[in-house]
This record gives sequence, C-alpha cells and structure tokens, in this order.
Amino acid sequence: MTIRKYEENDIGGMIAVWNEIVEAGDAFPQEEPLTPQAGAEFFAAQTYTGVAVDELGTVLGLYILHPNNVGRCGHISNASYAVRSDCRGMHIGEKLVLDCLAQAKAHGFGVLQFNAVVEGNVHARHLYERLGFTQLGMIPRGFRMNDGSFANICPYFKEIV
Repeated sequence: MTIRKYEENDIGGMIAVWNEIVEAGDAFPQEEPLTPQAGAEFFAAQTYTGVAVDELGTVLGLYILHPNNVGRCGHISNASYAVRSDCRGMHIGEKLVLDCLAQAKAHGFGVLQFNAVVEGNVHARHLYERLGFTQLGMIPRGFRMNDGSFANICPYFKEIV
C-alpha cells in the first residue's frame, strides 16, 4: 500500500469511499453524496488530498486536509479520513493520519483539530488518542445520525511539531 497525493484517475474510487461514509450517516456531517463533478471540485479545493492505494492503484482510503479557520486561526488545520469498509482493521487509517500530520506540517499548519468526532466512533477515537491527540471535551447531541437520533461529538487536537 502507498499513500500519496491523489491523481485525477483516483477520483472515482475516492468518491465511492467518501460516499460510503456519507451514506452510513454515522461519522461525516455531509448528507449528500458526491457526484463525479462535485467530487472532483471538492477534492481539488483542499489544501492537500491524500489517497491510500494498493499495488494495482485501487483506492483503499483517503483524507482531506484544509484550514479549520481563517486569519489569526489559519494555522489550525482540519482533516477528514475515509477507509473502505472492507479494508478496515488493516491500519490504513493510522497511516493516513500520520501522513496527514506530515502534510499539515509541510503546509505550515501548527495544529490539527477534529471538530466533530462522533462519540461512538471508538476506533477513530482510540487511534487519535494513541497518536497523541487530546480530547477537548464533549458537545452533547452535536451530531444528527441517519435515524434522526443525536450523538455526542468529541473535538480533538494535536500540536504539530
């Protein structure tokens, strides 16, 4: 497996992975799946979009990196990660986060912050904590699930050194 900057021929696979998470409705705030045009524009608009591919070039996962805010807070970055459901448990997410931290540093960010990690996303939360991220608290009922119920969200951050 290789993690690298995405290429145009990766976009179809990236959209499929992204939309799988959106449609599950339990991790990403987006409600509408990406279309081919919207996906190409969305990934191109990020500061950096990384992709995990196998030796055949099949997209296994991806991440997006961008500013979390502007101006005096523009040094704080934000990211989202997506791994194909049939590839989970293979430590792809960990490799994506580590690559994202390196890219955040290379792009001049000083902090990586996650605004809305759903409390029940225990695998992601354990990974972030193992990698040195700090939970900032909890926002009660901050995430609306697909079934209309609400879940707590847990913001995290890590200084990039």
